[in-house]
Amino acid sequence: MSNDSLLKERFNKAVKLALEMETLPPDIMLEFYAYYKQATKGDDFSFNANQDQDLRSSFKYNAWMQLRGISPKQAQKEYIKLVEKYTNQKIS
Repeated sequence: MSNDSLLKERFNKAVKLALEMETLPPDIMLEFYAYYKQATKGDDFSFNANQDQDLRSSFKYNAWMQLRGISPKQAQKEYIKLVEKYTNQKIS
């Protein structure tokens, strides 16, 4: 299996584990969000806020923007590290 395929597989496992995690503090959830978006969208930023969620969407967008320039592969690696840190599980 190639390194890219292995990374993608590990990332997908991490996403599944993250979806099963208990709710974490908002700042940590923003970090998860930002790395996920950078890993899946790269620097292809979009901002779709509606009136009810304008502030929340702004925080999410800002967290993602802070990762500008990080490659999707690096973002996948960082996302995996976050999941490993907060689940105390090694993803292989």
